[in-house]
Amino acid sequence: MVHPDIERILLDEDTIRARVKELAGRLSSDYAGKKPVMIGILKGSIPFMADLMRSMGEDHTVDFMCLSSYSGAASTGVVRMILDLRESIQDRDVLVVEDIIDTGLTLGYLRQNLLTRQPRSLELVTLLDKPDCRKVTISPKYFGFKIPNEFVVGYGLDYNEAYRHLPYIGVLKGSAVRGS
Repeated sequence: MVHPDIERILLDEDTIRARVKELAGRLSSDYAGKKPVMIGILKGSIPFMADLMRSMGEDHTVDFMCLSSYSGAASTGVVRMILDLRESIQDRDVLVVEDIIDTGLTLGYLRQNLLTRQPRSLELVTLLDKPDCRKVTISPKYFGFKIPNEFVVGYGLDYNEAYRHLPYIGVLKGSAVRGS
């Protein structure tokens, strides 16, 4: 059933599941025998990362970071680190797992920050990529879907902490944004 605040479903549950399995297969192949550390960016990456981890055939470790550059539906342009890694990533193969890349400001900041910690390799893995929204040059090596510049929620993505629980990714109605 479609939530009443959703204008339309952009990606249904089956489509997401199939693509996540494809990405997991590619990551398993590319990182065979390397035991990468997967860094989930809280909170939005949780469903994607959990499904990705379960579908990967290779062993890996997990850590989390929390950054924010959003207030409601708009990016503030200022990135704040709320939670940092617990373990060192020096000489490790690192996969940064994110729900969505739009302006690229958050991941651009994070990428530079993590590179100072001297990982062996560092790649970005995102479920959704909005290349038309970029304010900085950043390209994920691994992405699930390129999507248009619309405000989407579900499967971990939120608006004011709501809608993360939806099993699909949907376009949020303008009235739901204005009505908050």
